[in-house]
Amino acid sequence: MSKKRLDVSWGRAVGKEDFKPILKRYDRYLEENGIRESTRSSYVFRVGKFLEFAQDDLPLEEEFVRFREILHERKLSRSTINNYCFSIKKYYEMKGKSVHFNFIRPMNTIPHFFDENDIAKLFLACNNLKHLAMLQTLFYGCLRASELCGLDDADLDLKSLSLRVKGKGGKEAIVYITDECAKTLRRYLEVRPSLEIDGRKPLFYTDFGGCWERRSLYRMFMYYKKLAGIEKSGGVHVFSRHSVGSLLVKRGCDIVTIKELMRHSDVHTTMRYLHISDATKREKYERYLGAGC
Repeated sequence: MSKKRLDVSWGRAVGKEDFKPILKRYDRYLEENGIRESTRSSYVFRVGKFLEFAQDDLPLEEEFVRFREILHERKLSRSTINNYCFSIKKYYEMKGKSVHFNFIRPMNTIPHFFDENDIAKLFLACNNLKHLAMLQTLFYGCLRASELCGLDDADLDLKSLSLRVKGKGGKEAIVYITDECAKTLRRYLEVRPSLEIDGRKPLFYTDFGGCWERRSLYRMFMYYKKLAGIEKSGGVHVFSRHSVGSLLVKRGCDIVTIKELMRHSDVHTTMRYLHISDATKREKYERYLGAGC
């Protein structure tokens, strides 16, 4: 005698559509906390993946531990796993909960950076005045890619050789530029018409009359890097952040001043730049111990 199939609805797996309302709320929460749009979208994406995995909009901490283990098993990079964890941590904060975990620390790796010769070759290879102005502003202002893209005409003060930038978390800061950079910017502004886009007057805009985006800036930088014959790895962030920090250390700038110029919230972030070459170590050794006691 054949058994009759039970007439039971077992339900279905919860999908991304089911989590749309809570993810929209999470996006608003991030916006209220000063997180910029491009960062918010990546946070929402990662949390969406976590919720789909856990099949719940408030997973137990055990689910978070399992999810993190899977990220490790997939051999994702340290920074990717940390970004997932931080996004999920902010989600739990919105829910009034907390999760406990330790970020994966780097294995004492030295950041990639471009030296003075690389920087000089890059500027020399740049045969477009607007692009040169952008690259010099990035480098001498120690700017992040998003900060350069967000600059408006009103943010530039050529008299005081300074820029007003909106950094991480919406924090405003004043940064400096050099005489060389200011001269390039003056030449650029002499030939660049002012243009209003979506209620703002960007300092730099594309040839098609649009605002610059980080991806476009990255492609532009990589083009000139290749043109200059620079084979070292690294993109915009390495150019305008790691390289500047490394150069300041090499030239003897103290760590506290570097922290302020780089606008780091924690001096431990600045400590990454305290890598020096064997030649520099030898020079310091000869200066301080070479004469004997």
